[in-house]
Amino acid sequence: MNGRRPFSRKALLIGIVVSVGLVGCAVGPNYVAPASQLVGFHNQKLVPVDRERAVPALDAWWTGFDDPMLNTVVQRALDQNLDLAASMARVNQARAVASGAGAQLLPTVDFNASATHERQSIDSPLGAITSGIPGFTRNIHDYQVGPSASWEIDLFGGLRRGAAAARAEAQAAEADQAGTRVTVAADAADAYLQIRGYQARIAVAEDQIKTDDHLVTLVRSRYDAGAATGREVAQADALSKQARASVPLLRMGLERQLNRLDVLMGAQPGTYAGELSVARGLPMIPNTPPDDEPTDMLRRRPDIIAAERRLAASNERIGAALSDYYPKFSLSTAFGFDSMSPGKLFKSTAYQGVGSLGLRWRLFDFGKVDAEVAQARGADAEALALYRQTVLRAAEDVENALMALVQTQVRAVEVQDQVDALNKARDLSERAYRAGSITLTDVLDADRQLLTARDELDAARTDATRSAVGVFRALGGGWHPGPTSQSTASNAAPAEASFNR
Repeated sequence: MNGRRPFSRKALLIGIVVSVGLVGCAVGPNYVAPASQLVGFHNQKLVPVDRERAVPALDAWWTGFDDPMLNTVVQRALDQNLDLAASMARVNQARAVASGAGAQLLPTVDFNASATHERQSIDSPLGAITSGIPGFTRNIHDYQVGPSASWEIDLFGGLRRGAAAARAEAQAAEADQAGTRVTVAADAADAYLQIRGYQARIAVAEDQIKTDDHLVTLVRSRYDAGAATGREVAQADALSKQARASVPLLRMGLERQLNRLDVLMGAQPGTYAGELSVARGLPMIPNTPPDDEPTDMLRRRPDIIAAERRLAASNERIGAALSDYYPKFSLSTAFGFDSMSPGKLFKSTAYQGVGSLGLRWRLFDFGKVDAEVAQARGADAEALALYRQTVLRAAEDVENALMALVQTQVRAVEVQDQVDALNKARDLSERAYRAGSITLTDVLDADRQLLTARDELDAARTDATRSAVGVFRALGGGWHPGPTSQSTASNAAPAEASFNR
């Protein structure tokens, strides 16, 4: 017992001294966040601002529409959406991987116990030799108990780089989950607004049907009085049927959006349709952030945050690959008790211990290590290009969304003016027809134009409100950025990393 303990202590002491002396050495490039070269959004100044309305908080932008039902459906979608639940499960998986990678930096300790009973064959080579020895017995009993420990000493930072890469990947998964949240909130609001838009268009069509039916009654009365022809009766009746024919298509569109919203809320289609059956007008468009800068977009857009975190992970993997150029040391020890008799198992004579300091060096495998390092550097270059592309596409999304909001609002105003003018024209046409100064064809033309314009007006208003949702989506609204996202807005200049070898 006393002859083995000094060796174990000596091995342990050597391992600790070496590790303390070299543990701060980590090969590979230190990560530097890429800088943003974006300038202000040029379409921002075109967006109209209502001075009497406040700007909603970006993390709950849907409240800016002042529509309680919209708030309800968005919150329900955020609570119940299955894509969001799946993305949260992916976050938990990534966190578990990161936790496992971090655990590799720590020693592992196992506890082992065994009881072995063996009956030795005397016809085997070993049995034939030992059976002639005095005291030989065919029945062998062996009892062992004790802990063992091992530790890979991370001298050159390979494990630390791997753990850092896993943490960055977990943060990227968290950003992806935030991106799913942004998408779910925007999709739920979009479906809700389309539902209100379809309901308004159906109401217009039904109102037009009443107007056309009134015209049919008028023409029939004139026909009965001999002041109109059968052709005019048929024309008026055809116009009424045309208005009726538009309703089924609108109801199909309404049903699709109701079903879409139910699925977004994690429910079977038809579950919440009753709550939305009562038609309501489209909500007012809230103000968008007036002076939003690209740095704010970089901080808020989950796709940019995820791309930046994956870039950080790829940078750490370069260091992990470079660490394979260097030797790896491991320290292990085991001690316990081993006895052929359970009664003597915990006596001092049954004690045994062992300690070892291991070395593993891919000394003749540098060609493969070269390839692994080159692959890691290539992956890092790809991640950098993808990050820059993600930033540019995000800026494109914002510019397009801002322009869509501006132009859909302009179009809604123009169509409203058109509807006002056509309403006057239609009233004047009916009066003139009653007076017999114009033909029925002029009245029918005015009706067709008015129906088309009123339908376009509600469609234009729906598009304008949906465009506002698109702006909030493009700006990354719908979640509250945490400390990780703050780092992505860093303006530190990118530097050429020096690779230690």
